[in-house]
Amino acid sequence: MNFTFDTVPNLIFETGAANRLGEIIKERMQRPCVVTDKGVINAGLIDDALASLKKAGLDYHLFDGVEADPPAKVVRGAVEAARQHGSDGVIGFGGGSSMDTAKVIAVLLKSQQSLEEIYGTDTVRGDRAPLVLLPTTAGTGSEVTNISIITSDDDLKMGIVAPQLYADLAILDASLTLSMPRHVTSATGIDAMVHAIEAFTNKLYKNPISDALATKALSLLSQNIQRACDEPGDTSAREAMLLGALLAGQAFTNSPCAAVHAMAYPLGVHFHVPHGLANSLMLAPVLRHNMPVAEKLYAELGPVIGASHSANDFLDTMLSICAGTGVKNRLSDVGVSHNVLPKLAEDAIKVERLMRCNPREVTYDDALRLYTEVL
Repeated sequence: MNFTFDTVPNLIFETGAANRLGEIIKERMQRPCVVTDKGVINAGLIDDALASLKKAGLDYHLFDGVEADPPAKVVRGAVEAARQHGSDGVIGFGGGSSMDTAKVIAVLLKSQQSLEEIYGTDTVRGDRAPLVLLPTTAGTGSEVTNISIITSDDDLKMGIVAPQLYADLAILDASLTLSMPRHVTSATGIDAMVHAIEAFTNKLYKNPISDALATKALSLLSQNIQRACDEPGDTSAREAMLLGALLAGQAFTNSPCAAVHAMAYPLGVHFHVPHGLANSLMLAPVLRHNMPVAEKLYAELGPVIGASHSANDFLDTMLSICAGTGVKNRLSDVGVSHNVLPKLAEDAIKVERLMRCNPREVTYDDALRLYTEVL
């Protein structure tokens, strides 16, 4: 029963909280670097938050150049922009890519380490700048994880895992998620469900706290994802999704993800498939692969999503939930062709940090078979 559990020290879960961001963070930083992307800017999601920073007298720098699956060159540019501004703190405002970028900026802002030197686990030295994160999607859970995923210069998904990546404060405001289009709502919601499932079935780090968080997360997400997709302005459904993603994030940062995520990463790198959609595509084949060793655990999760105490019923119900959202379910739907599958399989098995947590071993031949299954 030995285990450790860590999470962020402070959380604010309050619809409308972003509108008073300046008031909330003014004691933490005076010259923040605000990190986001053009989509958030164009949607107007950040306007009130920026106005509140100005009202509080904070001299912020806005970096809105974040890209999906953050490329290393973009991250380095963001760090340099924050340094030139003399930023004394970082605010990540957006989806997982913006929050992951913000974490790295906070770590490297006053560090002598290069980005490449902090790839891996526990490679970050020293402290970081103050860090506040506000998610605009209900999926990644990045606001409460100690993980940042960066696309390296040679097009590999590189994980940075260190306690310094935990934010000082996570602010969860469901109003920021109300304008998410259906395809983003479905993909990010399924991503969060995968976080919960993989945390619950982790071969190495499964623990009772992560189990409790994962099951509650899976319950909230499975019960509300369809409503959030069909009625995007339903605040209660959006709050439930945001809370579910948060709890799943706390679960998987202590009991990490596994083969679904490892196989999703190459889809993002080579085909720019959004992370949540990539996880959705690989969920069914990996669950089937794991069934011989994870059947009991999947059966335990059945009633959590409204299925019976049957692993097969759990799988069928999960697939039905995914299908109900309208999310794509074939690799060919996102431009993947048969001739690239060997490269995808080769890259997937290199993600040892995650593959070793999978309930059942995944070899190169297995990975190739699983990709082929959903082509």
